[in-house]
Amino acid sequence: MSLAPGVMATGGGDPTAEWSRDEYQCELVGPQPAGGGPADRSTRLAKFHVPEIVFGPGSLAELGHCALRLGARRPFLVTDPGLIEAGWVDEAVGHLRRVGLRPVVWHDVTPNPKDREVEAGFQRYAESGSDVIVGVGGGSVIDAAKGVAILSGNGGRILDYEGVDEVVQPIPPTVMVPSTSGTGADVSQFAVITDTTEHIKITIVSRTLVPEISVIDPRLLTTMPDWLNAATGLDALTHAIEAFVSRAHNPLTDTHALHAVRLITQNLVRTQVLPKDFGARLAMAQASLEAGMAFTNAILGATHAMSHQVGGLLDAPHGVVNGVLLPHVIRFNAQAWPERFVALGEAAGIPTQGVPPHEVAVRLAELVRALADDIGVPKGLASLGVADSDVPVLARTTLRDACMATNPRHVDVRDVETLFREAL
Repeated sequence: MSLAPGVMATGGGDPTAEWSRDEYQCELVGPQPAGGGPADRSTRLAKFHVPEIVFGPGSLAELGHCALRLGARRPFLVTDPGLIEAGWVDEAVGHLRRVGLRPVVWHDVTPNPKDREVEAGFQRYAESGSDVIVGVGGGSVIDAAKGVAILSGNGGRILDYEGVDEVVQPIPPTVMVPSTSGTGADVSQFAVITDTTEHIKITIVSRTLVPEISVIDPRLLTTMPDWLNAATGLDALTHAIEAFVSRAHNPLTDTHALHAVRLITQNLVRTQVLPKDFGARLAMAQASLEAGMAFTNAILGATHAMSHQVGGLLDAPHGVVNGVLLPHVIRFNAQAWPERFVALGEAAGIPTQGVPPHEVAVRLAELVRALADDIGVPKGLASLGVADSDVPVLARTTLRDACMATNPRHVDVRDVETLFREAL
């Protein structure tokens, strides 16, 4: 995986320092001949890839026009039974039909989408003669929709595309409509699929997976069950924190990551207590969006690499696992780069004036754990079914996860085993 240029692999110091040091001012020069000039040698370029975004209450009404603009005639709408029961699929289908489209609905997706489900979805897609792919649902639905798109453009088996930039052929246009406030799948270059033979999750990373359009309607968040609201909210918080301390962060991702932390710490509990609170729901929809934009460009770290393995082993809710692991990973990473956590602490409302950076990081870890307590997330992985005997295998597969490449601190198998055992 290539890191965002200009980001120091070892970390340390002022988070913007690598973008403003005096010795780099020589690059701010006028036009130069191509080849070997400062513009060609720059190591501080930041690419920021996001979809077209349609945001706000009622934006689902734009779905038909969005699909039509991408050339749809027979859109393939991926969803799940819960979204059908809640009524959102009927509304989405109505908007598609209103502009003359003939949608095909496929809903055989389960949480933590499975390799066999994605391949069955592709067969249905191919048989139906569909074109643009529309995902209406949470991260599992959107990842499954991305998986169908991958197979449509590239063939083979979905597990063949594990890793970074393995999706080499173009895929059909995609429109995503998130129904949760946390996964960020609707704006990301990630798809996470469960390998049902090895009982692990594989991570597929490719710029081709960034959807063409993301339609974010906070109304859809009001039908989430409490457990899913809690899980996806903690997932968003993990995205924001890991993106900010990632070795591939840059000023463009930093701004969104910090604002997401502020929004989540101020509003997540409120959405649990008052599910219909308009302001809190709107804030969490924006937080999920901003955290997603941050992590898809800065990538993530050890929390996600570890969480993927637990989810593959136990089919456990991804955000819940993140909520358990994140405080432990914060403390671990802060031992190498405590200064980076000061801005995060400030965004979360922690007093930082005169407080040593490492202490700020510890307080941030405590705040994350307290937030998890407030919304009913278990304190340890053991309560989710992880046993000490699982740790060696989980640790080995964690090191192969693409998210580990951008963790701010070097990690070996013993470190991961220790983190897992601390989190039991």
